[in-house]
Amino acid sequence: MSDHTHSSPPRRISIDKQSSKAFQALLQVSEAVRATAAEAGLDRTTVELINIRVSQLNGCAYCLGLHTRTALRAGDSPRRLGILSAWRDTGLFTPTERAALALAESTTDPANATAQTSAYEAARQVLSATQISAAIWVAVTINAFNRVSIMSKHPVPPPHSK
Repeated sequence: MSDHTHSSPPRRISIDKQSSKAFQALLQVSEAVRATAAEAGLDRTTVELINIRVSQLNGCAYCLGLHTRTALRAGDSPRRLGILSAWRDTGLFTPTERAALALAESTTDPANATAQTSAYEAARQVLSATQISAAIWVAVTINAFNRVSIMSKHPVPPPHSK
């Protein structure tokens, strides 16, 4: 019998590589959701805010790194991204972004029925039904990717040297 008290934890299986057909299907869903969001009139910045906020809530370092870079490339500011976890306490986010963020948070914590109802009612004041659906789909999809990365322990790539 070996002593496991001093050994390192077992290496995680990269489920995206182990079950590549399932992961490819998730990538296809992601592409369809991105197109749905664009068709609904949700700009890339709003989509990336959803991706980052959900990844913050889930604690997914890999997805936070990826989507922060994407948001910056899409034109968002480091200041807004730095304040994102406290979006309710600032006027830096548009009504559309605020509605989408509330929906994303309630999608990530669906057991909180009160927050879910509140987010949905607020979203109906600002977003079309198509935009509500698209924002929820973005949140559903990033939640799935967060779980893939967290369970696989995907490493965060080092920053590029300047």
